[in-house]
Amino acid sequence: MQRDILFLLKPGFIDPALPGQDFYCWSCALMEGVLASFPSHKPNLDVRRIAFPRPRDEIIALIGVANQSLPVLILADDAPGDLPVQFHEGRRFVSDTMAILDVLYRRNGFPPPHP
Repeated sequence: MQRDILFLLKPGFIDPALPGQDFYCWSCALMEGVLASFPSHKPNLDVRRIAFPRPRDEIIALIGVANQSLPVLILADDAPGDLPVQFHEGRRFVSDTMAILDVLYRRNGFPPPHP
């Protein structure tokens, strides 16, 4: 892969388990806020917003059926080896919200969150 890919849930989704309500993913909303606040910092980041229902085939194809939770950042082949990652068939990814923010800071030039 040439660029890191950040997968986010499209906001305003319906969860069939909780009918009659619209939802957003708070972790994805946090990522959206960071992206919107620093638009010039993402030239090497591919952001993809996908629908809520599973299976999420695009993600499954990259990191497996067990790793469909969002947000998730899938790392490009040139990512350094010292990042906090998980693996699926040799592909590296980050699924913890705070770890994603750290990688966005370390790899994509976003500022870090205030301590």
